[in-house]
Amino acid sequence: MNYETNRPPLAVILAAGIGSRLAPLTDDCPKSLLSVGGSLILERMIRNCLSCGISQFVVVLGHRADQIKQFIDKTFRGIRVTYVINDRYRDTNTGYSLMLASSAIGTAEFIKFDADVVFDIKILRSLVDSKQPNVLCIDRNIALEDEEVKVIVDDEMHVLEIGKSVDPKVAMGESIGIEKIGAQTGPLLFAELAQMMQSTAHYQEYYEAGYERLLAKGTVFHALDITGLNWTEIDTEADFAAANAMFGSPVTTVSRGQQRALDENAAKVATST
Repeated sequence: MNYETNRPPLAVILAAGIGSRLAPLTDDCPKSLLSVGGSLILERMIRNCLSCGISQFVVVLGHRADQIKQFIDKTFRGIRVTYVINDRYRDTNTGYSLMLASSAIGTAEFIKFDADVVFDIKILRSLVDSKQPNVLCIDRNIALEDEEVKVIVDDEMHVLEIGKSVDPKVAMGESIGIEKIGAQTGPLLFAELAQMMQSTAHYQEYYEAGYERLLAKGTVFHALDITGLNWTEIDTEADFAAANAMFGSPVTTVSRGQQRALDENAAKVATST
């Protein structure tokens, strides 16, 4: 099998969900097209990817698929997008959606995003720059409860366990819903998900269940500590308000060179004051 490891990773965005907990905000609008700080959530995600050199996208759609597709096609004319439709989005979860993307991804390295996560571009830059093939972004500064996807790591930041059922007392922190999956691991992950989805009993499983199965078979995942950088998952109106407080201005596409210049200028200003 020829693995595609010499080009920027694909961006895989899971955007099939209904977002029912955000009603009535999502009665007529998919969650990923809500505005945060003057930019739509999905626009922020795609522009951050473009700023990091990622220009190929696989987007899994379900609820209000045409509305999301029209927005992407109109707003981003110069990118390559493959759309995958999850017709069973009402009865399935993220594990099923990610499985459906397998043929579009093939043997490429990819970065997987939940479409309801808003994040500082520095998180994505660190993930892209990581030399490790399989990487989960982890925040230690989170009050861990049942809802969070919790991660246990060893002293070398190897992931030992992941899932909502992980004991919060021994977990390092929360997995934020952004991961890099290596070219050799992708086909293994899709095989696990396909096997799971042969039974309707697994339709509501999250994609992390596939990661758990790979961990049990010896696949290595690393944790990337992004504590201190801004991000939030938007599930509720409180999350939505927090996101708007955290990200107060529209997003722009900024190259690495431009970002370096901005950081250097900010450092000079901080030093002078």
